[in-house]
Amino acid sequence: MISVSLISLGCAKNLVDSEIMVGHLRKAGMNVIPEAAKADVVIVNTCSFLQSSKEESINTILEAHQNRGMRKRRKEQKLIVAGCMAQRYAKELPDALPEVDAYLGLDQVTKVASIIEEIYEKERAKNAASETFVTPRSSYIPDYDTPRFRLTPRHYAYVKIAEGCNHPCTFCVIPRIRGRHRSRTVESVVAEARRLVAEGVREINLISQDTTFFGMDTWAQRPNPRTPVDSARGSALTTLIRELQAIPGDFWIRLLYTHPAHWSDELIRTIAECDKVARYIDMPLQHISDHMLGAMQRETNSAYIRDLVRRIRAGVPGIALRTAFIVGFPGETAADVDELCEFISETKFERLGVFRYSQEEGTRSAKMKGQITAKQKEARWHRTMALQKEIASEVSRAFVGRTLRVLVEEPGVARGEADAPDIDGRVYVPKTLPVGEFAEVKITGYHDYDLLALPPGEKPAKFKTAKQAQ
Repeated sequence: MISVSLISLGCAKNLVDSEIMVGHLRKAGMNVIPEAAKADVVIVNTCSFLQSSKEESINTILEAHQNRGMRKRRKEQKLIVAGCMAQRYAKELPDALPEVDAYLGLDQVTKVASIIEEIYEKERAKNAASETFVTPRSSYIPDYDTPRFRLTPRHYAYVKIAEGCNHPCTFCVIPRIRGRHRSRTVESVVAEARRLVAEGVREINLISQDTTFFGMDTWAQRPNPRTPVDSARGSALTTLIRELQAIPGDFWIRLLYTHPAHWSDELIRTIAECDKVARYIDMPLQHISDHMLGAMQRETNSAYIRDLVRRIRAGVPGIALRTAFIVGFPGETAADVDELCEFISETKFERLGVFRYSQEEGTRSAKMKGQITAKQKEARWHRTMALQKEIASEVSRAFVGRTLRVLVEEPGVARGEADAPDIDGRVYVPKTLPVGEFAEVKITGYHDYDLLALPPGEKPAKFKTAKQAQ
């Protein structure tokens, strides 16, 4: 039996690809193990969205190669590189990293087992050489019955509802890597979600490159990059949400990666009316300056964004808004940064992240004039993040004394509706609360992005939270 170890890098969308590969390896009778040192084959599922993610991918590949050379019993270990970097640099990588046995693109995730068998067959025929199996244009999308082995804890799962992206953002390579937007059917997503809920999943995280565009690519009348969610024109995100709401069971539905250009009053109303949808929205805005939004080609402007935030908060009371901004984009001025900081101060996003602009080859922004120095990017990043840290403390302080429903992640650690897995804050709770289940707790304190909590009526002296014990 061939043993395989998989290292998954990058975002949750990449993690789903890894889960599909593991599912197909297991279906083929291969033994998937966590220890790379004991495996016959090591697969590195790479990310290449930013320069930092490319560096992490390359370092992981080189480390895996070095480790197999240091172990006498594993010198014949096979090394496979898959994922976004393999797709993006399909022509360059075989020459740059000849030590890799094979390269798999995004459309080969379901063929990983047969490719491994082919590698061994060629080796037996003494015809072994680094080979790329990457196809030029990605078109694959999973279905509800695609073999998959979840790598997340049993109580939450990611469900990829679409693949690819149609937006023309000048800083982004995703459309080139993952292709045009293509949605699954509502029926397919619901079938997968229904099975996950039956397995005990308490949180379904809907993901794609552009979640708000779900279903629009199937409309008879072709939408444009600014078309709002409208179920009267065909299947849409609102259609899916209402179908998921109807699934029996106690679980959260979380919306991740929603593009602001497609938001509509119908979507806001649907979220408000569906109580299983977590009061949390992930909506990357990237900037607020019209100068920057135009240069980024974001399909939105400052007035639209400000009005949208107002409408979402008015339409869904208690909603937590997560967003992301980019600082240091080519041509960004001090006035642009001032406007961004003023907007952050006024809006007080419950959750916010800031990225330093990365000059990615193959993007239009990489060739723009007015590239910002690394020192300037760093200073702008520190300024915006310091501002958000103050706001986060204010947001956390407002929770003290409130009763909150949380999902227990691990002994002593939970998350509220306002916290997505891995990227947001934590709620520190008694270790006696059952992992993987919902619990009602009263917030007793906070620390920047994190909260401290007890079951209602319990006195603080009876336990120490994981945070307090540190």
